[in-house]
Amino acid sequence: MKIILNRTLTTIFFVLAIIHFYWVLGGQWGFENALPTNEQGIKILNPKPTDSLIVGILLSLFGLVYLFSMNSLKNKILIIIRNIGLWSIPIIFVVRAIGDFKYVGFFKQINGTVFADMDTKFYSPLCLIIGLIGISLIKINNKRC
Repeated sequence: MKIILNRTLTTIFFVLAIIHFYWVLGGQWGFENALPTNEQGIKILNPKPTDSLIVGILLSLFGLVYLFSMNSLKNKILIIIRNIGLWSIPIIFVVRAIGDFKYVGFFKQINGTVFADMDTKFYSPLCLIIGLIGISLIKINNKRC
């Protein structure tokens, strides 16, 4: 079960990273729908390609954390870094799923926009799933210790 959950998160993060790198290279598929807007359809965020690059790199690093979390480490610094990642990544995504209480997350106030619909159907549930799988992996790891 642990292997399946690790591979699931690794795959999700690498796919999300690839999408962000695609946007860096000028791709447009899904870009507009991934940006929150207000009621008038005005974008709340106007990311530059460097922003997508940073997010793509972070998502790749998250994928690597889960890819290598199965390996036994002997270096205490690497163990600490891995454990920080295994705790912080699920927290980041659960907080994102909850949202900012205005534009993103399950408790957003702005509804009826294309982004809000996508967020309700796909983005927030995906973030919650990532967070719950990550928390499950922490629990599985703690049972074996």
